Amino acid sequence: MFLDLNSYFASVEQQENPELQGKPVAVVPVDADTTFVIAASYPAKAFGVRCGTIVHVAKKMCPGLQVIPARPALYVHYHNRVLEALETVLPIDEVCSIDEVRFKLIGDEKKPENAVKIAKKMKRVLAQKIGPCLTSSIGIAPNGFLSKVATEMEKPNGLVVLTADQLPGRLFDLSLTDFNGVNRKMAARLGAAGIFSAMDLCTADRHLLHLAFGSIVGERWWYLLRGFDLSSPKTKQKSLGHSHVLSPGLRTEQGCHDILLRLIQKATARLRAENLRAGSMVVGVKGYTKSWEQRVKFATPTQDSIIVTREFQRVWPTRDYVRPMHVGVTYYDLHETGQYTASLFDEENDRTGLNTAVDRLNQKFGKNSVYLAAVEKVKDRASEKIAFHKTWLFQEGKGDNVWGPEPAPGLAST
Repeated sequence: MFLDLNSYFASVEQQENPELQGKPVAVVPVDADTTFVIAASYPAKAFGVRCGTIVHVAKKMCPGLQVIPARPALYVHYHNRVLEALETVLPIDEVCSIDEVRFKLIGDEKKPENAVKIAKKMKRVLAQKIGPCLTSSIGIAPNGFLSKVATEMEKPNGLVVLTADQLPGRLFDLSLTDFNGVNRKMAARLGAAGIFSAMDLCTADRHLLHLAFGSIVGERWWYLLRGFDLSSPKTKQKSLGHSHVLSPGLRTEQGCHDILLRLIQKATARLRAENLRAGSMVVGVKGYTKSWEQRVKFATPTQDSIIVTREFQRVWPTRDYVRPMHVGVTYYDLHETGQYTASLFDEENDRTGLNTAVDRLNQKFGKNSVYLAAVEKVKDRASEKIAFHKTWLFQEGKGDNVWGPEPAPGLAST
């Protein structure tokens, strides 16, 4: 059983503010017409507003659109409340993302009529304990992959059951992009192999799917589409990073530089918190006209803010972006601290105590109690966001990203 909360961020905002209920709502990362929509309510979707729509375009498409700056701490707060409510109905097998939860049905729970009763109870519990604005689409199927697909077959507030005897024929009318893992780029790749529709995908043999996907993943799909319950392979974290959509006042040389330093400080603190070291880094600026990106390989895997900052300053003169709008830093080649042998001459060894002390001071006295002087003007910018598959917010210091009682500016408190 898979539960997908409908238009989650927008629904939370509507639950918090009754004046938004039933209205077209768009949640955005920053309050600017040049940014993009990260969540839209169903009244907004009726006008064609989707995730990724540029705000000024969305306003033209949807008269009366209510544009709300995102409040990630609020969404995490609601997420935790949702999990608590759902656990009173059925144990959670896996939290898949901020708005998606999977359950394992056992024994008599597998009978379709019993599974439907459980799903309906979940919907009632969410309405009673969280609020009527948080509706969900629930899918029930022989495996987790298909139960997620089933949530896309009826939205909003859907409930779809796929039984083994209906497979794979019940999937024929879907679009390729309705399947988790098939985006437009992947759909084009499948098309190159002669797979243009869900029917083509479901009736292809294992050899063709292997060729189309370019790996044994294709063969896994053959079994999954027919209802086989395969265990998911464990994946190792491959990267860690932070990015920020620049507000108009920061779309300058100095603004890009300072925000990137701020992201480096934040990301290296997170490396240390997760006991990781990075072997390389990609830093970049996305521009309207031209973008810039540089990859840096560290001499040894590091989690030291000073080393990373120095390497950033070394490549910064190569920048050639035009009209900046977005900046980001991503660490790759991640190693757990105990999985590599440090050099006796590694300069970071001398600063391990310093980095630890800075982190402890911030955790004890609050975020930005100690910080790099270069980020003074932007130390409160680049707040934590909810990324794909992320269900929590990194706390840079005591009290950071904890939802409080005070309402956002211009919004009524409930």
